[in-house]
Amino acid sequence: MGAQNTLDHYAATDKLKQLAQHPCDLTDPSVLNSQRLEKYTAEACGLKLLYGTERVTEEVLAALSELAQQSQALEHMKNMQDGEEINKIEGYPSENRRVLHTAVRDFFDHPRAAPAALKATQEAGEEIEKLKRFIQKLDQKNNFSDLVMIGIGGSDLGPRAHYIALEHLKKSHRRVHFISNVDPDDAAAIFKDLDLSRTLVVCVSKSGTTLETLTNEEIARSYFINAKLKTQEHFIAVTGKGSRMDDPKKYLESFYIWDWIGGRYSTTSMVGGVMLAFAFGFEVFWDLLRGAHEMDLAALEPEISRNLPLLGALLGIWNRNFLGYPTLAIIPYSQALLRFPAHIQQLDMESNGKQISRWGQRVDFQTGPVIWGEPGTNAQHSFFQLIHQGTAIIPLEFIGFKESQYQKDLLYQGTTSQEKLLSNLFAQAIGLAAGQKNIDNPNQNFPGNRPSHIILGRQLTPKILGSLLAYFEHKVAFEGFIWGINSFDQEGVQLGKVLANKIISQFANIRSQGKPSEFPLGEVLIKQLETL
Repeated sequence: MGAQNTLDHYAATDKLKQLAQHPCDLTDPSVLNSQRLEKYTAEACGLKLLYGTERVTEEVLAALSELAQQSQALEHMKNMQDGEEINKIEGYPSENRRVLHTAVRDFFDHPRAAPAALKATQEAGEEIEKLKRFIQKLDQKNNFSDLVMIGIGGSDLGPRAHYIALEHLKKSHRRVHFISNVDPDDAAAIFKDLDLSRTLVVCVSKSGTTLETLTNEEIARSYFINAKLKTQEHFIAVTGKGSRMDDPKKYLESFYIWDWIGGRYSTTSMVGGVMLAFAFGFEVFWDLLRGAHEMDLAALEPEISRNLPLLGALLGIWNRNFLGYPTLAIIPYSQALLRFPAHIQQLDMESNGKQISRWGQRVDFQTGPVIWGEPGTNAQHSFFQLIHQGTAIIPLEFIGFKESQYQKDLLYQGTTSQEKLLSNLFAQAIGLAAGQKNIDNPNQNFPGNRPSHIILGRQLTPKILGSLLAYFEHKVAFEGFIWGINSFDQEGVQLGKVLANKIISQFANIRSQGKPSEFPLGEVLIKQLETL
């Protein structure tokens, strides 16, 4: 493929630009009606995508389908799952890696036969068997009640979100705690109430050199040393084979991850697996993998109505590039998904917050939107005023479930709490789209035409959670494929690390009264602390 394979070089792009000049008017009752809501639905892997409240028409959907074909989005997805080297920038130094987070859950129907994918799945399978044996041993001995997970970024956000999402399945004698921030108060708050003799610590760093993780690990070890406990009997590493953390003298067990799994795509690897299996049992983790794998297969479907990630990506590109909306709110109507928007925020913004194409050229169109969100109905009483009547239009991606997790609900005034929750979700989607005219009082006028779609499932189970996770992973990847950017590196994270290390050196030099390091901007800011 040549350097022209970016969004602005497809014939469908021009067609979509024309259609975007006069998008459908959802405030017109003849447009937003029952037939439309029934028609614009898609379903796969136990999830429904309801998009009748998006500003799309048959013409728009046809042009978006052409865009998917012209950009070879499905071929790129197949290449990714087959293990082709797609994490690269042509003609420039880059990571030059495969992208195979799908391989760590390819243990079910229709596994990939491509050699690279097959090899990766075999390696992942060895870690799965190791984890199964390890959890069985822990269950038999029953000598650990708490697990502290130390990691940052993708080694924290995804695992933490999934732990909270499945907390109703937690074994009664097991507790999990998370330390991510290098702020010492984060670790101190966790360790002050733990019985260290019954505590495991899982340290996650693929390279074995992540500053925040290594710092927090040393803090954690100091607590065990002060308690006169052998740290090697309590610490577990999740790291790359051969890294400085792959050391049996320091760790009770080491589980491996590979350079073909990016941190934000690593929840279904050992990064999430060790903690999830400890808390919920191996079978729960296995069900999560099964659900993710099913969505991996759905992402290869040529029919868009059965390919939810591709459909979600196309709707996102329509809103971002053609209607010009710069942000997207993820609003789960499920308290269990409390931290899920934070995980999707990293997944999306770290993947698609790029201005350079896969061929090293500056793109002249918008790429990743700003992602944010909170659970409903709490969000309605926080920022929905702006979403309904603010000057900026903010598309939303709602998530909801027919049934609650605990199945402990109350019939009050004729409806259950879950029905009230869903009523609020549906009302927001309709109200944002349809609006409400008030010619007598402009302050009570709701302009409408604020797009959204809804992802619906029966219940938030481990399997459905896996499918939901993979939906977002593949949605993000499809958007990157269509834009023609590399969604799998994160150079923007590296600059901050380099500068932080310079300032850390300055702090160390000040303490040792050595020569100041050559970074005057950092030195000036450090001096501001002296007057506090």
